[in-house]
Formats: sequence, C-alpha cells, structure tokens
Amino acid sequence: METIVIVGGGAGGLELATRLGNSVGKSGRARVLLVDRSPGHFWKPLLHTVASGARDPQLTQIEFSAQAAQHSFSFEQGEVLSIDRTARSIELAPRCVDGREVQPRRTIAYDKLVLALGAVTNFYGVPGAAEHALTLDNVGQAEAFRQRFVNACIRAGERKKQNPHHYRAGEVHVVIVGGGATGVELAAELHHSARALVRYKVAALDPVRDIRISLIERGPYLLSHLDPRQSRRAANHLRSMGVEVLTSTAVASIAPHSVHATQDGVGREYRSDITLWAAGVEAPRLCATFGLPVNRQNQIIVDGSLRTTADQNVYAFGDCASYDCPVKGVVPPRAQVAHQQAMFLAGLLSRASDGKPQPEFLYRDYGSLVSLGPATAVGVLNGAMAGRGIPVAGMTARLLYALMYQKHMLSLHGMLRATLQSLSDWLRARLAPPVRLH
Repeated sequence: METIVIVGGGAGGLELATRLGNSVGKSGRARVLLVDRSPGHFWKPLLHTVASGARDPQLTQIEFSAQAAQHSFSFEQGEVLSIDRTARSIELAPRCVDGREVQPRRTIAYDKLVLALGAVTNFYGVPGAAEHALTLDNVGQAEAFRQRFVNACIRAGERKKQNPHHYRAGEVHVVIVGGGATGVELAAELHHSARALVRYKVAALDPVRDIRISLIERGPYLLSHLDPRQSRRAANHLRSMGVEVLTSTAVASIAPHSVHATQDGVGREYRSDITLWAAGVEAPRLCATFGLPVNRQNQIIVDGSLRTTADQNVYAFGDCASYDCPVKGVVPPRAQVAHQQAMFLAGLLSRASDGKPQPEFLYRDYGSLVSLGPATAVGVLNGAMAGRGIPVAGMTARLLYALMYQKHMLSLHGMLRATLQSLSDWLRARLAPPVRLH
C-alpha cells in the first residue's frame, strides 16, 4: 500500500490529510499519515483573536488524533529533523514531556511526501527585533502576548492607584510593527479588549487615555494588498478608536522598552511596554536543509503540479512553497492559496498514475477581507470578470469575514459538525465575557 506522508497540520496540511483520508485512506488504496509537532490545529488567520483574548484556543482547537480517527488517516506527533530522499524517509526528533522522553528518535518511510510547513516571522535583520519583539506564529506565542498584555494593564492600574496625580503612571504602550492584515486586526481587537478589561474591573485604567496602541507601517498605506481607498478607510477607523497609525515609517531597531524608527529621514523613539512584530513572513529555515531548490525566503520551489523541481516524489504547498502561476504570477502566502492547493493535491494524489502529464494548479484570487473588530471589516471581492474587484466594508464585510472560518470548518468537518460547532461558539459568546480576563 502506498504511503503518503504530510508534514505540517496547518490550514492546508490538515485539509489535505482529511480529504485524502476520506478518499484513498477510507477505501484502503493508500495510507495517509499527518506529522506535526503540535497535538492540535488552530486556524492561523484567527491568532490575533487569541492574542487579544477574544477567543479561547482550547475550545476551538482541533485535536489531530480525533480528526484522524474520524477521517481515516493517521497522526504522528513529532518535529522533523531531516529528510533522506534516497531512502524515502523522514527522521523525527525525540518527543519529551515535562523533561522526560516519551518517544525516541524515529524514522518514517514514505512513497510520496508533502511538505506543508507554513511560515514563520521574518525580522529582516532589524537589530533587536528577534530578541525583544513578540510574534504571532502559533497559539503559544499568541497566548504569551495575551498574558503579557493583561498583566501589563493590571500593573499599570496598580501604579495609577498609588500615584493618582501622575498622569503617566497608568499608561500601557503597545507597538505593533507591520500594517498588514495581522497588525491591523490585532490593533482593532486590542481596542475592544482594553475596554473589556476595564469594564470587568480587571484593570483600573482609562481605556482611552491610559492604553496607547501604535501601528507602524513602512509603506505609505496600511493593507497594501487592498485598494488605497480601503486602506485609508481602515486607517481612519483605527484612528477613530484611538490607535496611532504611523505610515511611511521604517523601524531601525528595537530595544527592551522602546522602538526606534525613522519617518521622512527624522529619527524618533517610541516607548513600548509590549512590541509585536507582524511585518513579514518567510518559510522555516528547515526547508533550506532538505537539498531542494529554495528562494531567498527559504520557500521550496515547485512546478505546476506543486512537485519540487528536484524530486518527483516530494511535493510542497502553502506558505512554505514558491509557485509562479502562469495566470496570477507568484502566489502570495495566504490561507485561500493553501485551501485551493489542498483541494488540487487531494485530487492529484488520489488518482492512480497513468503516465499522462500532470495537471497544473491555477490560482484564483477571490479577494481579501480584513477584520476591524467585532462589528466591521474592509476588503475586496473579486468576481468572474478579470481585474474587477468589488469593495466591501462595514457589517456586510464582517459577516463575510466570519464565513471564511466557517468555510474552513466545513472543509474539515462536513455540514453537520461545522453547523454544531458554529452554534456552540454562538452560545458560548452569549454566556461568557467578550474576552478572557485572566
């Protein structure tokens, strides 16, 4: 029986494993194995809601073992150390829990290998960024940011009680570097989280005067992938909430409690109790150790069948792969790309090889939506006419934004389970505080 090993359980990897499990795995035509260092899956585009406290990842995370049992594939938890392409095997590091080894170093053989390793933060060599800035690459990092933000607000509240006449005693300064979707969405969510912490008496602060959020973008606009009018709409909305939006501002270095940047050639220092870096991504450095062709962002170069150009038995897709679509050009690292590529590979790998030329993946850009908090969003929807986009904003855009996650859940669970999950989330939102308070 052919063994298909998928490394990485992100949005694309888990969907591919689920689709292949439901087809070749269920029929017994192939063994499908998913490998990931974590025990569960969380949809990465929503990590900013974990960081702000608006979402509890424990309640929405999908356990890989449970998904595997329900969809006829296998799961192995472990971190990939290396790939032996001659022997067609991958080596996993020993797995330890509480300092004790529970699984030794082990080797897994494959007939076809699919790499879906996602992306990690790219600091672009900015001094101090890797040492002093937080990131949002996974649930653990998002939780670390949330806890640090809550604790900073509580400490600032205590300082304000002790020094009621010192107007800066209770200030909390958060600097977000990067005006893309992650930075904009987190800035908007933190605005609402700060008010919830004050409303529920967790922090004795004035959410408008005491909690300062700054968003720094190197380019002239936020959300550069959108129409400039939508970008200005997003910036104006953030400013109306009290967020300081700084465009055409380049970060020069980051210190433990400050961010140094230049705007129009003038240097400036911004106080920062918490700095988050959301200014770009690259593929994990591990991708460059496999002996496969990669680009400057460590992305594995693939052909039209999403197969690596150096090994016909190894495929790569999603954020860790670089594919030059003949219609759209180099595809961007976005969730909708991973979804479309997962669907393509599921069909490709489930068909028996008959010697005919492999089909080519064609990317279709359906648009982009960016949340600006619980009640509004901005974006553009691309229709059937090439080059024509329909701008959307407000509550309509926010509803469409929510439907993107529902579509992801539908692809993993089917209609019934996805509907029940949505109902559970709706009920929980009505019964619990809007953010996690501790």
